Amino acid sequence: MPFEADLAHALDRTTDSLEPDLTALLSGAVERGRSRRRRRSACVIAGVGACAVIAAAGLVIPGALAGTRSAGSDIEPVALAMPRSAITGTQMIQALEMTFPGGRFSQVTGQSNNPSDPSGGYVANGELVVDDGQGAAMVGVSAVRLKLPLRDGDGLSCERTPARAAGDTCTLSELPSSAAIPGGAVVTSERTAAEHPARADTARRWTVTVTLKATGAQLQLVQWNSTGGGSGAHAPKPTRAAPPLSDQQAVAALTGAAWAPILGAVG
Repeated sequence: MPFEADLAHALDRTTDSLEPDLTALLSGAVERGRSRRRRRSACVIAGVGACAVIAAAGLVIPGALAGTRSAGSDIEPVALAMPRSAITGTQMIQALEMTFPGGRFSQVTGQSNNPSDPSGGYVANGELVVDDGQGAAMVGVSAVRLKLPLRDGDGLSCERTPARAAGDTCTLSELPSSAAIPGGAVVTSERTAAEHPARADTARRWTVTVTLKATGAQLQLVQWNSTGGGSGAHAPKPTRAAPPLSDQQAVAALTGAAWAPILGAVG
């Protein structure tokens, strides 16, 4: 699908979302989520084009793409650098399916990036609904490269204004340098309810962002405990209690063999 069609589709799906991570897919997109008009969306991941949100599962793409900042955040937009090489939507989907071996997949979509125009809104991303036998869940991943030196911003800090709603959480940690991640990485793990105050039947989004210190390559994995993102009445009801992967499993996956080619292509 041409970049223009991909972006139009992503923006249409992202405008109604909940708060993103990456600014993560944009203002509307993935604050983060799929919408039923949603990501970063833009304006998911709507905020991940305009809003530069990519959408999907609530991916949130750095606000810098659209020169915006995350909704409800005083963090400055993150500046994007040119990826080392092109990444196709098919590659993103293949890596995402490898992340959930044995799962059954549906609602599969992917978008290629455009290395020649890193701030044009064409961020490599993929999303799908996976059923691992514990209930269907929407998941999505976006891949971008941040400009060095790294500074506070989406995926790099848990600071935000206003403060997070009761029950929403964020933790910041670092991974030591290793053969898989030379120079180490910054990791943020977030949990956000689709509406506040959250109820027993409120869907939730778990977002893990891994940013390599040496190259600025950044992967963001968003998981819902429902079949779609969104917020309030737009969010589907939970289909399971927890996401397919724990935070620890998500970090291991993003820094493992399935995503190594994507990290290499990004940074």
